[in-house]
Amino acid sequence: MARLSGKTIGVFVAEGFEDLEFWVPVMRLREEGARTLVIGLTRERVSGKHCLTATPDTTANLVSGAELDGLVIPGGWAPDKLRRSEDVLRITREVHTEGKIIGVICHGGWVAASAGIVREMRVTGSRGIRDDMLNADAIWVDEPAFRSGNVVWGRVVEDIPDFLRELVAALVERTRER
Repeated sequence: MARLSGKTIGVFVAEGFEDLEFWVPVMRLREEGARTLVIGLTRERVSGKHCLTATPDTTANLVSGAELDGLVIPGGWAPDKLRRSEDVLRITREVHTEGKIIGVICHGGWVAASAGIVREMRVTGSRGIRDDMLNADAIWVDEPAFRSGNVVWGRVVEDIPDFLRELVAALVERTRER
């Protein structure tokens, strides 16, 4: 049985996304029966760091956190573009405020920090964002994947299996609670 059937999980994407950190979670969530709503800054097809492409289903200005059951923020260079969008930050804050599960991996932490949701939270990601997270008053932890409140953190591409095990478990638990 598909454990996330009937659930809508938003997944941010923009030019320069980390191919595997986007596509592997999308496929895994679909395998669990979730509807993935790919949210971009525009509806134009974008390319990942390693040349895979993705076409957003919708744009951030048309999405409300209330319509999502969870959110995934992949890494790559895309988070640096995404965090400049007030709509992306609004969605992130809305999903977080409602206590829904947010999955953040690698450089995706930039979006969470810019949304103001990481203060005093245990976080991880690519070593390249460590100082940014510390400057946002987060607590840096060098572990492959873990849950901190309603946020599931993953470090880098190599940690995708650990990240997805934790993310799917958190989403399934959240589904049972509701």
